[in-house]
Amino acid sequence: MNPSLHFIFSRRSVRKYESREIPADMYNDLFEAAMAAPSAVAKDPWHFLLITDRKILDTIVKILPNGQMLRQAPATVIVCGDINKAHANEVSYMLQDLSAAVENLLLAATALGLGSCWLGMHPRQDRIDGIRSLFSLPANIIPMCSIALGWPAEKPEPRTRFNPERVHLEKW
Repeated sequence: MNPSLHFIFSRRSVRKYESREIPADMYNDLFEAAMAAPSAVAKDPWHFLLITDRKILDTIVKILPNGQMLRQAPATVIVCGDINKAHANEVSYMLQDLSAAVENLLLAATALGLGSCWLGMHPRQDRIDGIRSLFSLPANIIPMCSIALGWPAEKPEPRTRFNPERVHLEKW
């Protein structure tokens, strides 16, 4: 692993968190990093719903069955897209833009010493509907994922899953 890319290899899914709050200014850093992502035709269709209320976090766990770590995490960010702002109003472009923003947010969290875990939501309609209902989201706003955030109580080792068989030079 190239040491210059350590910040990428150190980004790992964290599922155990310490019970201490995240300073408010760190959230701004995370959102600024997320919104530095590329976006098709610079449409920036993203919206970020920050949740720190324990009761709401526990309710989200009921909607996202793989989100048990939210019972410990001090925060989650629900990443949503505005289909009306996406390039050509296409879901595919919106999801690409949101995914780039999520990766920036995850890398920023790692750089700031936070742990994070990406919890997929889209395209599972029951999860989309559950989050949409819980937060009374407008019809044009589509929740894509939730990101658990907190101070890590575990530290997975940096790694790469590089597989040279997945790289094709000049031909398949």
